[in-house]
Amino acid sequence: MDLPPQPPPDVPAPPPGPEAIRSRKIMRWILLVGSLSILYLLAIRILPVAMARANAGHYKDQAVRNLRQIGLMIFLFDEEYGRFPDATTITTVQAATGTTLALGNSSSNDLFRQLLATVTANEMIFWADLSGNGRYPNGVRGPDALVPGECAFTYIAGLDSNDAGETPVVMAPVIRGTWKFDPKPFKGQAVVLFLDSSATALTIEENGDVILNGMNLFDPRQPFWRGKAPDIKYPE
Repeated sequence: MDLPPQPPPDVPAPPPGPEAIRSRKIMRWILLVGSLSILYLLAIRILPVAMARANAGHYKDQAVRNLRQIGLMIFLFDEEYGRFPDATTITTVQAATGTTLALGNSSSNDLFRQLLATVTANEMIFWADLSGNGRYPNGVRGPDALVPGECAFTYIAGLDSNDAGETPVVMAPVIRGTWKFDPKPFKGQAVVLFLDSSATALTIEENGDVILNGMNLFDPRQPFWRGKAPDIKYPE
């Protein structure tokens, strides 16, 4: 059977017909719309989550660094006053320094002011960004030092450097009035300073507990609490 005549190889291909042009335009629109949909999904769903995780990691690392600074300050305070800041050291600090800071015993803000009166002038070490708004303390000393919102850390009062090294002493972010931790600021993690000077991130369980030795961190049955509930001072 004879084949139909073929065009010479150097003859240009015939222009596409109307249907072929229409199909190409439709395909270009499909690809464009698909690409825009992917970019939109990235913009509204994936990128914000990734950025939130990155920010949470930054805030957590910053909080751990501040914990280490607080740890150094409470040990310097212990060298001078024989224990970490608590209700029993208030009058001694006032007499030794003549400070005008408000030295109370109802919150971690209150007790950390003893450190400002004695061993550090850096208000920033008591702060961590738990809200993600990037607001920093104003650094003002005197009566306005460590006002509510400028301290992020919960503090266990009544300890000293002779307590067991595995004893937790400063931590965040604890939900005020509870033994629970807020999982939102650091994406499911808590930061804890121990008396052996280690500061680390620990997982927050779904119910808000941080578990050590199979128990809640604040459970009086923990060996480091020696059967007595810890004296928890929450930030204001």
